[in-house]
Amino acid sequence: MTKDEAIREAAAATLAHGGPLTLTDPHISLNLVGEAIELGATHKDIENEMKRQRNAA
Repeated sequence: MTKDEAIREAAAATLAHGGPLTLTDPHISLNLVGEAIELGATHKDIENEMKRQRNAA
């Protein structure tokens, strides 16, 4: 998985599971965010992708 793919997946999972408040099982999005960060992403990268996905919907 590339860094960009990981960012997209982490953002999508975070949005799908209640946004930053994580209204469902927090491990779902946290695990994907962790993977993205391990690949070199920043929290800001994921935040920006979340905004992009929200605006695209």
